[in-house]
Amino acid sequence: MPFPKPAPGQVLRYAYLWEAEHRKGQEEGLKDRPCAVVLVVTDSDGEDVVVVLPITHSPPADPADAIELPPGTKRRLQLDDERSWIVLTEANRFTWPGPDLRPTRRGDPASVVYGLLPLDFFAIVKTRFVARARAKKAAWVLRTE
Repeated sequence: MPFPKPAPGQVLRYAYLWEAEHRKGQEEGLKDRPCAVVLVVTDSDGEDVVVVLPITHSPPADPADAIELPPGTKRRLQLDDERSWIVLTEANRFTWPGPDLRPTRRGDPASVVYGLLPLDFFAIVKTRFVARARAKKAAWVLRTE
């Protein structure tokens, strides 16, 4: 079974590389985590380029830097019961599917997707991230293959 087509609003299992790790020279994320797809574009070669935001259990120091995932959404996506936040201050950008996607079921590439964020909630996430990016308050880590 192939990888699914990427779509904005999906929550993926992904080896996210934090910007601080990238600055230290790391090329691989240390932990697989849920990440929210905030943007998908097709480049001139016909490849999908995806931008993901990390989801973490660590509350933000500044509430404007993240948005909390609703508990019902976490349950529907079959994530754990701990509070989690989508970070709005940094993102990873990669060509789909890329080597850092992690299936939740061995041998099933389609299982990289936990599910979709609710449309209204995703619209808030996207709007807040785009505002931060335009204000140059969001870091981007370009991932390689």
